[in-house]
Amino acid sequence: MNNPTIVKTLRWHDEAATQAHAQQLAHALLTRCAHLNACITLQGDLGAGKTTWVRHVLRALGVQGRVKSPTYAVVESYTVAQGHIWQFDFYRFSDPQEWEDAGFRDLFASAGLKLCEWPQNAQGMMPAPDLAIHMDLEDTTRIVTLHAFTPIGEALLA
Repeated sequence: MNNPTIVKTLRWHDEAATQAHAQQLAHALLTRCAHLNACITLQGDLGAGKTTWVRHVLRALGVQGRVKSPTYAVVESYTVAQGHIWQFDFYRFSDPQEWEDAGFRDLFASAGLKLCEWPQNAQGMMPAPDLAIHMDLEDTTRIVTLHAFTPIGEALLA
């Protein structure tokens, strides 16, 4: 992965702060990215808040109904007025052949928003992200570091 062009560090003291950031990013996606075309990765230990943040982004983008974690299915897809969204959870991902068999190469090559938890488990197969988010939990505070790697990532952090 290339060096990031922008790095920001945030502190989220509660879920309301997580939700507020997710809503801000969703707004940036809607106003700065054509057809929600971006790849965002999320890293952090279990319980760091990755899936919670993704759920808040999905809700802010207009996803209705139940939002379930794709831990076992690896991917869940959603369609909103602005385009397609895929939520990936590579926590249990271990077989590179699954990448090809599942058609992930085609999904990542197509327009749409890709939200990817545990991207390190798909390293070498997944393209570089526009924005990488790393979450660390310290007591009840989340220390969140955002790295923009592309002009799209820069626009999302602007």
